[in-house]
Amino acid sequence: MRRAGLRDGRTDVDAPRIAQAMRELRHRSRATLHDRLHRVRMAVGLAVQAGLAATLAWVVSHELLNNPQPVFAPISAVGTLAASVGQRLRRTVELIVGVAIGVLLGDILIYFLGAGGWQLGLVVIAAILLTIFSGASVAIVIQAAATAVLIVTLSPSTQNLEIPRFVDAFIGGGIALLVTAVLLPLNPLRVINRAARPALDLLANQLDICAEALRNRDRASAQRALERLRENKEELAVFQEAIEGAKETSTLSPVRWHRRSELTHYAEAADPIDRAMRNSGTLIRRSVTLIEDEEPIPEPMPDAVAHLAESVRLLRHEFAVGEEPEKARERSLRAVSEAGRAYAQGVGFSGSVVIAQVRTTASDLLVASGIEQEEANRHIRQSFGELERPKGEPAEQGATPMPPTAPPLG
Repeated sequence: MRRAGLRDGRTDVDAPRIAQAMRELRHRSRATLHDRLHRVRMAVGLAVQAGLAATLAWVVSHELLNNPQPVFAPISAVGTLAASVGQRLRRTVELIVGVAIGVLLGDILIYFLGAGGWQLGLVVIAAILLTIFSGASVAIVIQAAATAVLIVTLSPSTQNLEIPRFVDAFIGGGIALLVTAVLLPLNPLRVINRAARPALDLLANQLDICAEALRNRDRASAQRALERLRENKEELAVFQEAIEGAKETSTLSPVRWHRRSELTHYAEAADPIDRAMRNSGTLIRRSVTLIEDEEPIPEPMPDAVAHLAESVRLLRHEFAVGEEPEKARERSLRAVSEAGRAYAQGVGFSGSVVIAQVRTTASDLLVASGIEQEEANRHIRQSFGELERPKGEPAEQGATPMPPTAPPLG
């Protein structure tokens, strides 16, 4: 019937829905490709470090120590570099400890029970249980079990395997640290900036979408922003790992020691940014409810949310260029000021929650910018206005603050 209708010249009622779906699929494909390219750019430095470390470990083990099959040294170097960004010194120690446990258990069981299939299974069980009982990390457990397997399977055909295994562990881990600290140290600020961009851009974009959804009373758009913000765990994990890696680089590498003070902002900003993410999620969720319940939306409320989004972008930019984040602070206070005006005009229950979350998120952003929590709260109260004071209580002289100087939204 639908095909017949199309032949008769009537409108295809499915065309708009299909077109919308195709636009979303094209946008998703572009976003996925962008994310993959960003991950590749993030990993280029690490890949080059790992390649250089593996090459040097092989050369040292093969050419200088006359190891005819230098397998373990490159593996140790790559494992130290790739498996634990931000904890490479600890990973090198874990690598050596795991090798020691594996060699000890493998030799003991071979001495008493011989080599074979069931002995292999027994040595793996013993290695895992012993390391777990001693409170070792997952890395030590895996390394001990893997080394025990190598000792049991290769010892009958390869003599004196234990000492080369120890030496290779030292060589691989040591060369990995040498590459990280001296030969090819990454720029810690560049690493953090690249890692912070997805997390902060995600937060800013979803707040922008929420602001527009409030202006248009578009529940579906606000719901999509909420769902996207809930998928921020990967971005935050990458951000946290980058901070740990940058701190390690600035500690181990003499050429990066001058970057230590610059990393302080990012290191201290990680937790408040995480809180800002969670509080923004509550803000957007309540915005969805506000639209559903048809509560009043004063004009300054969407502006307050949009100012929060701009504050996040300014914070990322000012961190990236090494500036004091004064513009981000001003925009956060502007968001609170707009929220105060919206509250004065009258809001419902969900609207009051949105206003409260604007204040809380702005406070998180101020703390992320380097302001102490108590001082941030004081600025938030001042920017919100005199609405918190009980009715009838006189205002203190000189207590009214100057309005924030951030420019209005265009």
